[in-house]
Amino acid sequence: MSPEPAAPPRTAIATVCLSGALEDKLAAAAAAGFDGVEIFEPDLVASPMPPGEVRLRCADLGLSIDLYQPFRDLDSTDPERFAASLRRAEHTFSVMTALGTDTVLVCSSVAPDAVADVDQLAEQLRVLADRAAAHGLRVAYEALAWGRHVHTYQRSWEVVRQADHPALGLCLDSFHILSRGSDPAAIADIPGDKLFFLQLADAPHLSMDVLQWSRHHRLFPGQGAFDLPGLLAPVVAAGYTGPWSLEVFNDVFRQADPGRAAVDAHRSLLALAEATAARGAAVVDPVGEPAPELRGHAFVELSADRSLDPVLAALGFARTGTHRTKPVERWEQGDARILVNRSGGPVAIAALAVESADPPAAARRAARLNAPRLPREHGSAEADLAAVTAPDGTAVFFCRSGANAVEGTDWTTDFVPTGERADGIGVTGIDHVGLAQPFDHFDEAALFYRTVLGLRPAATGEFAAPFGLVRSRAVVEEQRRVRLALTVSLLRRGEWAPGVSEPQYVALAVDDVVEAARAARAAGAPLLAIPDNYYADLAARLDIPAERLAAYRDLGVLHEETPDGTYRQVCTEVLGGRLFIALVQRTGTHEGYGWTDAPVRMAAHRRQRLARQQAARSAGSGSR
Repeated sequence: MSPEPAAPPRTAIATVCLSGALEDKLAAAAAAGFDGVEIFEPDLVASPMPPGEVRLRCADLGLSIDLYQPFRDLDSTDPERFAASLRRAEHTFSVMTALGTDTVLVCSSVAPDAVADVDQLAEQLRVLADRAAAHGLRVAYEALAWGRHVHTYQRSWEVVRQADHPALGLCLDSFHILSRGSDPAAIADIPGDKLFFLQLADAPHLSMDVLQWSRHHRLFPGQGAFDLPGLLAPVVAAGYTGPWSLEVFNDVFRQADPGRAAVDAHRSLLALAEATAARGAAVVDPVGEPAPELRGHAFVELSADRSLDPVLAALGFARTGTHRTKPVERWEQGDARILVNRSGGPVAIAALAVESADPPAAARRAARLNAPRLPREHGSAEADLAAVTAPDGTAVFFCRSGANAVEGTDWTTDFVPTGERADGIGVTGIDHVGLAQPFDHFDEAALFYRTVLGLRPAATGEFAAPFGLVRSRAVVEEQRRVRLALTVSLLRRGEWAPGVSEPQYVALAVDDVVEAARAARAAGAPLLAIPDNYYADLAARLDIPAERLAAYRDLGVLHEETPDGTYRQVCTEVLGGRLFIALVQRTGTHEGYGWTDAPVRMAAHRRQRLARQQAARSAGSGSR
């Protein structure tokens, strides 16, 4: 049994994960808090810094060089080709000595002349290990998932065990293991001193060539579908004590700002260690601050001018308070609270606030997960709220409101009551908030909300929108009191159509969407018109009473149905360019977010925007 660890795992990242030149990658890794790096050979080859200078640069940055990689296609049935590999290895060993790293990654061969015989392959690895040992170095042998003869960790361990050399061990890579569906449980039976290195990557479940899957679709831990804590448990049980290192090939990450990507990467390892410790593995939790219970949406803050006021009023909200020192108003109905900030800017969601059982603890957790703290100015008599900034720029507040608030933190007391009361249309609270993400930051945002707020993944999907494919992902609090729906347009190109750029919405919960929509329309709410074709199709697919279907058609109700229940919604027109508000009714245990009908809604929003633009042009030409 391995001893209990005294410290959290050391963290490392392969330079191939990040964009930029080698010096950019090293600086980003150090700034994000990594302990070490893997130097990817092509990064070194392209650098003007000689290996000795790279060693000094890393030392100045506080980074160890934990691995040099990759050494490909070592073994061969052709003696001359194997001899050439050994000459190439001698150069690699010289580079490693100058770098100051002692471990080289040797991949299983993919070449046509790769050795199939275990005894011969073990002998060739033994020869290489002898040469490495003469330089004081080690060889970590890795089974590529697409290796010609060695493509599972069980096979690579068979070869390493057969070679029986102290300078030869294994490199375990989560992608190569899990992409093939291998059971990692047997890793626990491998001697810990033969586990030389550990590389980690997540990925979505895809049905495609494993090499293409690996080269383009790996993700940081927590962003995909692999059970990485399940893999790490036997690795830790075996006695592995080396760094947890990320090796992620991803087209987006390798074009993104390396500093930002490195922070996201480091956060993923912290959260992975926390999750692995929670499974009972002998791992020190580096976060050390569990996510406090979330009890609902405290408020959503919108930046908006006065054009939003009649819409909120028509939706049954009342302006119940004005901020003592800031141009912010509080609008309320039921348990739904919307703050409207008049500081300027387009109509958009500026901030989310969640009710937390322990806001200070939530803020400490966020800091330990590298969430950027949001600097705020507040008066001496105003609430001091903990806040961080999400990847898309949205501010996230941690609150405990009203009678449950700690002294000095009740944000509701910052508002002077107006005396207005909401007549209401049946809104009971905020069902969820929808946020479209920039393409480059979708996976980062999902990981941020999951880890920092302690949310868990729920529904996922893709749908064909009028302007291309849209990917969707929901993250929720366990009791569904906090829900966020994240979307991203894949490969959005061109500006030919007036699409809604990064649309946002607030979904308000109602008990009866038809009655709420009737009341809202009667009060002048700009509800979105849905074409008759949708209702003809709905009638053909589902057994909906004629009277209810007529009400749907009249009010623009969208209806999504599964065996678990229904999701019915009515949407407003786009307000100010990117925001709309939805009235949402759930029945049963339906977990949807209206994505089935999203293409219909998006096309309707486009028609509405085109009509408004045409009306504006006509009015302009008439005034001339």
